[in-house]
Amino acid sequence: MSNSSNECGGEPLFGDVLFTYTRAQALADGVLVDAGALAQEAGFRLPVAMTAAVWNDCVAWSQDDSCRQVHQCESGRLWDVLFMAAHAIRTGANTASLMLFGLNRVPRDGCAQEAAAVRLKLVVGPGDDGEPVVTILLPEED
Repeated sequence: MSNSSNECGGEPLFGDVLFTYTRAQALADGVLVDAGALAQEAGFRLPVAMTAAVWNDCVAWSQDDSCRQVHQCESGRLWDVLFMAAHAIRTGANTASLMLFGLNRVPRDGCAQEAAAVRLKLVVGPGDDGEPVVTILLPEED
C-alpha cells in the first residue's frame, strides 16, 4: 500500500507501523526455506519458499532417518512437494491465489515405513517489493 494516510488529516489511516517482518528476513532467519533452482525445474516461474514446518515435515531427511526408516533423500522429497504443488496449479479449475493440495510422504517420525497423506497450502502473494511469490504452508499456518 503506497499511501497509508487519509486524505483529510494526513495522519496514518491505521496508525503507525509497529513492526515489519520481510520475506527476506524470514528466509534469512529460517522461518521460510527457499526451494531454489529445483522449483524452476518443476515448472515454477516465480520464486518459491516453504515454511520451516513444511520443510521439517515433508522435505528434511538425514542419513540417520534412512537407516532408521526407509531410504529417502531431501532432494527427492523436495521434488515431490514442488511437483505436486505445480501439478495442483496446472490441474486446478480456478486461478485463486490460495489452493490446497495433497502429498504422500513418509513421516519423519523414526519408525514409519509407508507414505502417509498430508495436506499443504499454496499461496501466491506479494513479495517484499510487491512482486508475485509462492509460499507453501501447512493448512493451519498463515
